[in-house]
Amino acid sequence: MSHKTSEETRFCLSSDLIHVWVLPVAAPASQLQKFEKALGKDETERASRFRFDHLRDAYVLTRGALRHLLSRYLDCEPSGICFRYGDGGKPELWPPANLHFNLSHSNGLAVVAVASECPIGIDLECLRPLADMQEIAGRYFCPEEAVELLALAPPLQQRAFFSCWTRKEAFIKAIGDGLACPLDSFRVSFLPDLDARLIHINNDAAAAEKWMLHDLPIAPGCVAALAYSAARRSVSIFHVRTLDELFSK
Repeated sequence: MSHKTSEETRFCLSSDLIHVWVLPVAAPASQLQKFEKALGKDETERASRFRFDHLRDAYVLTRGALRHLLSRYLDCEPSGICFRYGDGGKPELWPPANLHFNLSHSNGLAVVAVASECPIGIDLECLRPLADMQEIAGRYFCPEEAVELLALAPPLQQRAFFSCWTRKEAFIKAIGDGLACPLDSFRVSFLPDLDARLIHINNDAAAAEKWMLHDLPIAPGCVAALAYSAARRSVSIFHVRTLDELFSK
């Protein structure tokens, strides 16, 4: 897995590679207005419904940054990109294209995954204490996962919990089913020192083998995972220091 700065980024994507962009969700008001101008009508309407300014600004920045990134792959204006949404709410390019993408953000950071010719999902979470962690695992994880989590020493449980959670969310986002896919209907690996992988989907191990999972070293104190349906690919991670870099060609 390679790590590059945005100056080294190439905006072309081969079928054996996945790009992951790490972006700060912060910008001065002048840049916020630039990102807002790139939004579609539905995105502008959604932004207007946020009750709190910081949530509205985060939405505008993440969606605007997504459009600017995709425009560099598609060679078009950010405002000219059109999306359609699946039944689970997952956005995709319209008209359909070979370029697939997914977005997640947490605690001032956003990640955007871009791939060609395969569905993809990404999830990012910042590590934090959860008083009801064991209750959440028992309610939403499959029984084997809950048992594995509780068997770990307490200092290891927090990272293991979020590793399991992000891997599951990345898979659900990749298939685009949202809440229609219960978290306990499939099992992932998450114990320390084990490679990320899907173990079964609805008790079908062969179906799980069609999917790949990656852990992503995004930033200290964060856990992120990537899921896609294809043979294993290389992943390049690009760190954008400030969002104004997205305006330079």
